[in-house]
Amino acid sequence: MASNLPLPIPPRTPTPPADDDQHASTINSGMPISRDSLSPLKASFPKGVMDMESRDRLSPTKASFGLGTSPVQNGSGDNPAGPFNFDTAVMAKSPVVKSNIGQRRGHKYKHSSISHQIFLEPPPRAPLALPNSLPIPTLKECRSSMSKDQKTRFWWSLCHMSIAAYTLWTAHGSLAMTSLSHLILFDSLGALLCVAVDVLSNFEVWKRSSIRHPFGLERAEVLAGFAMAVLLLFMGLDLISHNLQHFLEKSGHEPHRPHEHDRVSLGSVDVTAVLAISSTLVSAIGLKNHARIGKAMRFGYIQSLPSVLSNPSHFLTLSCSALLLLLPLVSIRIYDWLDKLLSGTIAFSMCFLGMRLVKTLGSMLLMSYSGPGVSDVLKDIEADPSVIGIDDARFWQVHYGLCMANLKLRVGGTEDNLLRLREKITSLVRNRLGGGYGGGGQKWEVSLQFTIERT
Repeated sequence: MASNLPLPIPPRTPTPPADDDQHASTINSGMPISRDSLSPLKASFPKGVMDMESRDRLSPTKASFGLGTSPVQNGSGDNPAGPFNFDTAVMAKSPVVKSNIGQRRGHKYKHSSISHQIFLEPPPRAPLALPNSLPIPTLKECRSSMSKDQKTRFWWSLCHMSIAAYTLWTAHGSLAMTSLSHLILFDSLGALLCVAVDVLSNFEVWKRSSIRHPFGLERAEVLAGFAMAVLLLFMGLDLISHNLQHFLEKSGHEPHRPHEHDRVSLGSVDVTAVLAISSTLVSAIGLKNHARIGKAMRFGYIQSLPSVLSNPSHFLTLSCSALLLLLPLVSIRIYDWLDKLLSGTIAFSMCFLGMRLVKTLGSMLLMSYSGPGVSDVLKDIEADPSVIGIDDARFWQVHYGLCMANLKLRVGGTEDNLLRLREKITSLVRNRLGGGYGGGGQKWEVSLQFTIERT
């Protein structure tokens, strides 16, 4: 059955059309076109198109170039000899002034047509109220700006330092007197620092804020106090090592160098102790020595004492000097033990006071507040019915006279309640942490940010 099927015929390959001259010269319209009609070599080519005269007229190298064409008149009305009409121009001898009108140098994004809607000009801002920096006074300017009272206080601080040197020179007979000389040296450095602060306050850079020094130069006093605190700590450690060396000598060990302690005669007055008491009182009352350090450090045990004794530095110096006045009234054996006991007590007190000062002033340099009462203030703020929660609370101290409190609260209520809450928190911080109005404490700047939640 399969053999009866017809075989498929393969497709026929198309043959090209015949090369017929008559067929090739015929267009779709059927009109015949001669190939020689456009040849300039044939007789059928139009006359006058490419003859010798026309070829000479169309050549720019010939004298007849441009003849027969439509003349282009210049400003004088004469026909030109060529197709170009250029007037003679004389260049100016003066320098050419460069003008940028209508020119573009590079691509300015903010001047492009598209970027007018993207890059907008910033709105004009008023100049900053703070200067970039203020001139720092030199030593010559400080000396010329000193008043008569400041000069008197400066010379007294040098006298206080000389008393410290005299106390150290006469302290070879007592370990307690050696410790007292270290305390007087610390007080004399504090008195000199008070005079330097008073002189620098004559200049604007001390208290006025600038971009370079946002809080003025008052933080330099904190840095100097920190250096003095480190010095006090090292002096206390030196006294402890000195006392341990004497204790080992008494125990039978061979001393590195002989130490002989001459005692003040019985019933006599120790002039060195009297000088120490008088110089400490003059510096404390007249120069307000260590007054700022006393405000920054609050000891609850001596805070109820009079103003001079409430300062831990003054209390330690005056108490040590008073005990040294009483030592000549006791026997020789008791004097020896009391002298060592008093020297060790002063040394440990200096270390304790130095560590407290380093901690307090170090936290002040790190922009933090180490004083008590912060937790009580936060509890009182949370207890207010208008306060929903405290998101953030920052308490920090800039220098001895300025502290700052920054609070971020979630509150609710009317505008009157929020105004009352703002005044309450400001008064609470200043009374609890600053000592209240007229208390002589630090100045507190309080900034509050309220997030109002509608219930």
